[in-house]
Amino acid sequence: MSDTSNEFKESFANRHSSGNGDHIEAQSPIKALQAKEVPPPPKRSKSANGNFIVFMNFMMSCLVLAVIVVGLVLLYGKGQFERAGPLDTPQSVVIKQGTSLNQIASQLLSNGVIDSELIFKQGVKAHRAQSTMKAGEYLFKPQMSMYDVMETIRSGKGILHKVTIPEGLTVYQILQRVAANETLEGPLPDVIPSEGSLMPDTYPFQRGTTRTEVIERMKVAQASFLARVWAKRVPDLPISTPEEMVTLASIVEKETGKADERPHVASVFINRLNRGMKLQSDPTIIYGIFGGKGKPRDRPIYKSDIEKPTPYNTYTIPALPPGPIANPGRAALEAVANPSRTEDLFFVANGTGGHVFAKTLDEHNQNVARWRQIEKQLKEAKEQQEQEQEQ
Repeated sequence: MSDTSNEFKESFANRHSSGNGDHIEAQSPIKALQAKEVPPPPKRSKSANGNFIVFMNFMMSCLVLAVIVVGLVLLYGKGQFERAGPLDTPQSVVIKQGTSLNQIASQLLSNGVIDSELIFKQGVKAHRAQSTMKAGEYLFKPQMSMYDVMETIRSGKGILHKVTIPEGLTVYQILQRVAANETLEGPLPDVIPSEGSLMPDTYPFQRGTTRTEVIERMKVAQASFLARVWAKRVPDLPISTPEEMVTLASIVEKETGKADERPHVASVFINRLNRGMKLQSDPTIIYGIFGGKGKPRDRPIYKSDIEKPTPYNTYTIPALPPGPIANPGRAALEAVANPSRTEDLFFVANGTGGHVFAKTLDEHNQNVARWRQIEKQLKEAKEQQEQEQEQ
């Protein structure tokens, strides 16, 4: 029995030994199934590692250098964009509608406002302002920086021109003034505005504004103010529409140029309308004969003109004329909307630029006689002065 056991052990040992005599250790099933350690990859050579590190260092150096260069360029450009400009004296430049950034920069350079198209264009783009540059006429101050030039154009606050329309002009006369303004552009409106529809005032505008736009502003201003003053009128006025208010205000405007006298003049016409009297205003005679063109300076009013019937002659028609005889200003409209409280029915010039008022015809006739005497004295003084100048 012992011999058999020994043979079994030798046979088992032989099966678990390698051919070269090395012993192979027996493993349990669980240990055989466990993951074995993977051997590390072969090491790179020292020369390969060195080349890769050198390349990466070179790339990082280039990147850092590029960042530094770009930063220096941007810093230089910012400094040039914000430093004092080359102008020695004020310079105006007109930028038309639709002008590109390249064209604007070229204009500014040619006019000596800036000294670098490239820096100006890049500065505008950096501020994302290329789409906000506005057309107009701009005045640039001496040594204005490119940044300030950009901001000036972005603001749209260009040089302001003006057209002044005095109170009491007719539409025809206003259109003549607007047409004669050489800074305004374009033709007059195709449709002529109605008499009394334009507000006399001083209208600022920038170069590039059209004549039609200015006329439209006058119409809007008149309509807006008329609506306000009509809403605040005193009660019991003998006028029933805003249009009638404009008509009466135009007569008041033509009768006196003194602002403090307009409410008093308005009260005379209001009193006459309330009593059914004719207004008997000389300016209505002139408009009825000559229309919006006005009376020639050397043409007097004849007695036959007073008696000549026209739709506007308030010596022949019983009340208001069919429409305004001029374009009244704000003061005249306010005077009609809120006239002085008087009982006066007459007024005549007093020789000092104003008028003297009367309640009765007798008082008025006395005032007229005094005015005739003043006229005579003024005429004699003028003739004497002319004779002295001739000598």
